[in-house]
Amino acid sequence: MSFLSSATPKLAPWRILLVDDEPDIHDITKLTLSRFRLEGRGLTFLHAYSGAEAKEVLAKEKDIALVFLDVVMEKEDSGLEVARWMREDLDNQFTRIVLRTGQPGQAPEERVIVNYDINDYKEKTELDRTKLFTTTFAALRAYRDIMKVEEARQQQLHYREGLERVIAASAHIFQARNLKDFANGLLQQVVALLRLEQSMLVRLRGATAVTGETAYEVLAQIGQEEDSLLTSDLLAQLKDVERNQISRMAGDTFVGYFPNSSGKASLLVLKGVEEISEIDQKLLQIFCSGVAIAFDNILLTQEITDTQAELIMRLGDVVESRSNEAGNHVRRMAEFCHLLATAAGMPAEETAVLKHAAPMHDIGKIATPDSVLLKPGKLDAAEWEIMKQHPTVGLSILDGSQRPILKAAAVIAHQHHEKFDGSGYPQGLKGADIHEYARIVAVADVFDALMHKRCYKDAWPVEQVVAHMREVAGQHLDPKYVELMVQNIDKALAINDRFPD
Repeated sequence: MSFLSSATPKLAPWRILLVDDEPDIHDITKLTLSRFRLEGRGLTFLHAYSGAEAKEVLAKEKDIALVFLDVVMEKEDSGLEVARWMREDLDNQFTRIVLRTGQPGQAPEERVIVNYDINDYKEKTELDRTKLFTTTFAALRAYRDIMKVEEARQQQLHYREGLERVIAASAHIFQARNLKDFANGLLQQVVALLRLEQSMLVRLRGATAVTGETAYEVLAQIGQEEDSLLTSDLLAQLKDVERNQISRMAGDTFVGYFPNSSGKASLLVLKGVEEISEIDQKLLQIFCSGVAIAFDNILLTQEITDTQAELIMRLGDVVESRSNEAGNHVRRMAEFCHLLATAAGMPAEETAVLKHAAPMHDIGKIATPDSVLLKPGKLDAAEWEIMKQHPTVGLSILDGSQRPILKAAAVIAHQHHEKFDGSGYPQGLKGADIHEYARIVAVADVFDALMHKRCYKDAWPVEQVVAHMREVAGQHLDPKYVELMVQNIDKALAINDRFPD
């Protein structure tokens, strides 16, 4: 992965605090050092005229490089007290201190320098221009070197902590079992790694037949709504990254390009990023190199699941077409079941299994003779006994698989004609003894059968369908799912419109 580096910002002047109760000393020091430069950086001065004022400034300002500190001010040891307070109470071990005194006998040079970590100790009378320049150079160079060591230490600490976060984040997202969960987990961990607030993960879907333009599928997002984040500028940036297959920074937006062996590249959008530090770049690279493996595995699993679901759907189509029912019946059934399961608060993984398994509910009808299956009138007793065998046949076809979707399909095929009051077939199960999947499928099946024309009946108006379902709630159907269907009737009708006969 490559990142565009931003230009090095102009360095600010060195900040110096002058602490002295004589204003003339302030003026003379500023004048003498007015042309001072170290590494192209000049000086800027802060002022305090007593020990108390010096403490206020030092507590407020965090990047003072050097303090010229008078020893005797409001008290004979005011300067020494400020030095002690800086090192011990404020815990400032970085700022350099140069003591200046007009009464050197009151503060022995060796004791002061040792006890208070003083960078230099000068009598005011000996600080001519040359010595003042030399003293300032020595103090600022010492401060510069100390800060470089501290910065390196902080970078190592940040990198170590970052690696710990990468390991934790990788372990978290590797637990994801589907693409959406994986994408959400990945996004949350990247945001945590880089401490951002707005980001989005999109997948390149390929060229659309209608427009010929590149389309993107948003897998996960944090922060803004999708419409507000996918601006024309961002779309142009996405296309540029995709075309060049390289990560880029433009303004405050970083777009990362992550190819994988499946050929479906993913793009990571990070908003509000002024720059990505070198350490964070390395952390992101380490994180994403591991993530790419997991991403391929997730995509492969998704492909297997999608293939399995499509085969089930097509097999359901075959069964329904044989019974002269529209193929879209199984698609509506899948959507109705997903709607009811979601409304009931069922976990997303279970709703997905139910949605994929529901089209197989009538698989047993594949063994039902045409004379029974296609009879337009009412079945006689013997024919009805033959028809009632299809749930058991469905179980025999699907039973024994360890695949979650096929296991669910076996249960649904076997139990979807059981009735809530125990009067159904083939087992006469009652209430909660009927699997939840089968109870949901029963509601969806009755709703769809009544809403559409069959060889033995015309379609019913929706008001009549709702009234009938409420009438049989607690007898044929589970009242809970009947009520959920009624509460979500607009969504159910929208599904009808999407998948007409």
